[in-house]
Amino acid sequence: MVPKGFYDVADEAFDSNAVSVSSRAHSGKTYNLAHLKEGGGNVSGTFIDGKEAVSQAVVKILSTERFRYPVYSSDYGLELEDLFGKDCNYVCVELERRIADALSVDARITRVSDFDFVVGRGVIHTSFVIHTVFGEFEFRKDFDYV
Repeated sequence: MVPKGFYDVADEAFDSNAVSVSSRAHSGKTYNLAHLKEGGGNVSGTFIDGKEAVSQAVVKILSTERFRYPVYSSDYGLELEDLFGKDCNYVCVELERRIADALSVDARITRVSDFDFVVGRGVIHTSFVIHTVFGEFEFRKDFDYV
C-alpha cells in the first residue's frame, strides 16, 4: 500500500489501458520521464506517445547495461562493458550490431539504419536513423570505449 500523499498524480493517471509496461507492447501512452532530457529526477505526471515515447524508450534501452539488472528481462538493454579497451574499429562494428539488436525488442521500431561513427579521444559519437511505425527520426549518442 502506498502512503497517502506520497504521489501527486491523479487517480485516472493509473488507468491500466493508458500505461504499457512491456517493452514489446509499447503501443500506447507512457509516462514522460522528463529527467532523461532535462537533468531532473522526476516523472512529470504527463503522458507522451508516438515518436516521442519511442525516443524515450531508446534512451532507456541504450542507457541500460544488458544482463546487469535483474528487474529487466535478458533481452533488454545494450551490452557495452566488454567493449571497453578494445580497438575502436571493432567497437564501431559491434556498436552497430548491438544497437540494432537492443532496439529490435521494441515492436514500434521497424529498423535502424544509416549509422555514422566519429571517433574522438576515448569516445565514439554515433548517429543513426530509427524507423518506427510512427515515422523515422535521427538519434545521437556518445559511447565511451576506453
